[in-house]
This record gives sequence, structure tokens and C-alpha cells, in this order.
Amino acid sequence: MTRTRRAAPLPVRDGLGPARLRLHGGPVAAELRARCGPAAAAKVTAGQVLTADGAVVDETTVLPAGAAIFWYRELPDEVPVPFDIPVLFRDEDLVVVDKPHFLATMPRGRHVAQTALVRLRRELGIPELSPAHRLDRLTAGVLLFTTRRELRGPYQTLFARGAVRKQYLARSSAPPVGDFPRLVRSRIVKRRGCLQAREEPGEPNAETLVEALGSGCYRLTPRTGRTHQLRVHLASLGLPIDGDPLYPDVIEVAPDDFSTPLQLLAHRLEFDDPFTGRPRRFVSGRAFRP
Repeated sequence: MTRTRRAAPLPVRDGLGPARLRLHGGPVAAELRARCGPAAAAKVTAGQVLTADGAVVDETTVLPAGAAIFWYRELPDEVPVPFDIPVLFRDEDLVVVDKPHFLATMPRGRHVAQTALVRLRRELGIPELSPAHRLDRLTAGVLLFTTRRELRGPYQTLFARGAVRKQYLARSSAPPVGDFPRLVRSRIVKRRGCLQAREEPGEPNAETLVEALGSGCYRLTPRTGRTHQLRVHLASLGLPIDGDPLYPDVIEVAPDDFSTPLQLLAHRLEFDDPFTGRPRRFVSGRAFRP
């Protein structure tokens, strides 16, 4: 049985939902201070932290393990990503955009306001906008959002069970070796705290069809969705994607350096709509030309 997460007791504010913390249990103010620092704990004193039921947390509040609390976080200083987010399609259910390079899909780590989700909520005035899938921050291309909470699950399920047909384009300046098309299958593992995903011995869990289009351009059709899968698979063929700061070697890039975008593009998405059954097809306006 699918569990539905209860709506947060605080609304989306300026494009950003409240922070949510699942508790270990005990005095809430002390745990919040220990795990999130004094700035977050000060929200308790100000009466700005709520339980899942909407009750205000104070210095005497004790909650059991597994309970959740909510508050608005203080936004970090972020370098603005100086690129627009073109809208490819919009109706009452979906918003499909052509995400630029360098813009994360949704808040994570040091990228919060400068994400596709928060910027689109602000620009389009749709507070319940939510991504049905994700693209890496460095990858550009077709990204699909739902406009209302009740729509999110069916579209996310399409992606989770591999019912969405995806095609990517990539460019590599390395000379090709071997014949194409080529089906690449391997076991890819991405461990917490490691920047790179790694190929390891064992049962393959990642599969990509690689087709050469000429002049260093490749069409990639992933049949699975492991983290960094396309970047790892092309690098394993001796064809690292141009502009990649992680594969085959990690290169440090300044946060305000937008000069060398990763030459990887989510070019096309196709699926049968989970509500109407009719085919949907969205194509990026960007292109790598042979």
C-alpha cells in the first residue's frame, strides 16, 4: 500500500517550501540545536517551528522518534545562474521546460533559490509545482513538472518504473574507438560522500545504447537511470563528455564560472499520459549538431 505524506503545516513561501526534520525523539529544541545549529534553534524561541499538526513548538515540547517538525530556513548566499528557463509546454496539469546548464532541478545543499523548481514557482506563480523527475545540475534539456500535488505521484511513477522513453545528445572531442551503435552494460555504484560514481564488478544495473552521429556527437538512450550513468558509460568508452568536471578526472570549478557547460542534453521525452493514455512527446529546443 502506498503511503501518502501529509501536507506540510506551512505553505510554500516565495517559491520555497518549509524545511522538514524527522526527529530522533525527546526535547525538540535541544535536538534542533544539536543537529541544525543555533540559528535553527532560535526559530523555536521565535515561535516559528511547527509540528506536523500545526502546533507551535516551544522550549518544553517533547516529541517521539519519527515525528516531524517544520520551519522556514534561512537561505544561503548563492551565485545567480544567469540563464533563462524556456517553457516548452504548459497546460493545467504540466509544465515542461528546457532547463539550462548549471541549474539544479530542486533545492539541495548550497543550491536552494537558484534551482529550476524555486525559480519556476516564483516566475509562474504555481506554489504546488513539483518535478516529476530530475536532471543533474550540469545537464540541460527537457524537464517535466506537475502543477498540483494530486498529480505528482502518477507521473513520478512513470519515471520510476521506466515507462518514459528518453534520448540524450552528447559531444566528445575524443576520437572514437570501436564500432557503433554499442550497448553498454555495467554495474554503477554511487556512494554517499563521493563525487564520482564508480563501475564495479557484479550484476549490471545500468544500460545505455550509444549511437554515433558523426563529428563527435552521440545519441544516448538509457534503459536504466543510475546516478551519472551516461557520463560514466561514455567515459568508460574513452569518450568523456566535453566540459565534464567529474569524469574521468575531478576538476575544481569556481561557483561563478559558467564558461564551460557540460555537453550533455536531455533531448527528448516520450510517454503515454497516465490519465488520458494519449502519447506525449517533448523535444528540447537546444541541439548539438554533427
